[in-house]
Amino acid sequence: MFASPAYAQAAGGSLTSSLGGFVPIILIFGIMYFLMIRPQQKKMKDHRNMVAALRKGDQIVTQGGIIGKVIKVKEDGEVEVEIAKEVKVRILKHTITQVMNKTEPS
Repeated sequence: MFASPAYAQAAGGSLTSSLGGFVPIILIFGIMYFLMIRPQQKKMKDHRNMVAALRKGDQIVTQGGIIGKVIKVKEDGEVEVEIAKEVKVRILKHTITQVMNKTEPS
């Protein structure tokens, strides 16, 4: 019926105990940043650099698995690719996943 002294003493909290509750959350965020966010940003940067370095004659692979040779690089985010003899298609630069054979700059 009566409140025990332990309940009355536990009601008062200190600043260090309230900050101690945030330490695991901060650690989880730090681990998530180094294991997930940072590698994804690096991968995106590498892809951006690869697409920016495309030039005529490069052999590429698209997200759909089409292998072709770059015929023309346009400024509006498109690339003209020859996938077979006299068969040319326009694709978006960001759909290129890999440059297989890189041509040397002239």
